Amino acid sequence: MDKRTKITVVGSGYVGMSLAVLFSQNNDVIVLDIDSERVNKINNKQSPIADVEIESFLSKDSLSLMATLDRETAFDGADFIVIATPTNFDPDTNYFDTFSVDNVVEEALNSNDEALIIIKSTVPVGHTKLLQEKFNSKRVIFSPEFLREGQALKDNLYPSRIIVGDHSEKAKKFADLLIEGAKKDQIEIIYTNSTEAEAVKLFSNTYLAMRVSFFNELDSYAEVHGLDSRELILGVGLDPRIGTHYNNPSFGYGGYCLPKDTKQLRANYQEVPHSLISAIVDANSTRKDFIADSIIAKAPKVVGVYRLIMKSGSDNYRSSSIQGIMKRIKGKGIKVIVFEPVMEESEFFNSKVVNDLEEFKRLSDLIITNRMSDDLRDVKHKIYTRDLFNDD
Repeated sequence: MDKRTKITVVGSGYVGMSLAVLFSQNNDVIVLDIDSERVNKINNKQSPIADVEIESFLSKDSLSLMATLDRETAFDGADFIVIATPTNFDPDTNYFDTFSVDNVVEEALNSNDEALIIIKSTVPVGHTKLLQEKFNSKRVIFSPEFLREGQALKDNLYPSRIIVGDHSEKAKKFADLLIEGAKKDQIEIIYTNSTEAEAVKLFSNTYLAMRVSFFNELDSYAEVHGLDSRELILGVGLDPRIGTHYNNPSFGYGGYCLPKDTKQLRANYQEVPHSLISAIVDANSTRKDFIADSIIAKAPKVVGVYRLIMKSGSDNYRSSSIQGIMKRIKGKGIKVIVFEPVMEESEFFNSKVVNDLEEFKRLSDLIITNRMSDDLRDVKHKIYTRDLFNDD
């Protein structure tokens, strides 16, 4: 491309930062955020999130990347405005809270007459179309992101696919920008309407949640009947139609996307006959109940929780499944302590945080961990985990 494009990315979480770094290899990128600490970190070439690839790329001088708190600076002259602000599931409304996305869309349309506005935040099916109608503008489109926490930039450098919810020339240019920044050859690109693109995101994550739930329920069955869960999973997975991926039992699916996306898809099914989607949501609670009951049956006085984070290489423990386990066992009067180095607080929901690992091991009668760690090998007799393959 002859001319460097100006791209504004709103939000500096996993989605926003991975895209900002990807685009800034070949274009001029501004990250807009409301958190001054995050803005300062980016301008000092430090990543506000835990991602090895992002940290490595930020250390290079070749990126054209800056961050700002000022919306006017961010929106002025931008060719593309990418929205990557959080959308949390609101249990009261049974729907995503899209306020931050809607607010940015309105401000971007009012501040810039030319830019294509691309929503990367996950939204309910049909939401982008509603925004197009509300603001009488076709410059708002949706393009889903398929990223893993801790490997967000890697997943943009080597994308499984690129889906853009529009067929316009400017939408195709946006796809070209994604391809230009990637290292992978022969990337599959699909152009759809935005509503179909929204549905792809929710159905993809719900399928992954279903797979997690299936192998978790297989593991529960094996536990109850005294069977070797690992042998069962290996035997099932060697069918090439099933495969040996995404099959490691856990305390339940958690993290930033799967819990809220499955609930949102279920909400979108209100007028459609269904049973499977609701079962996927309910299965996660059933698994947490089973894990908690298994821990309670061991009658520990003090349970140590080793790491709240969901995955290695991540610093995010939002909606992690182990929190649900904590709540259940604390409800039975069992004392819980936490080892989580990424936390600066001394307590987590009234549970003491003990970040001296040796003291943590000594104080704990039983240590629960969603994923096994070499740090715990010397107290293996105290460990409760369902990690069979040492894999996320």
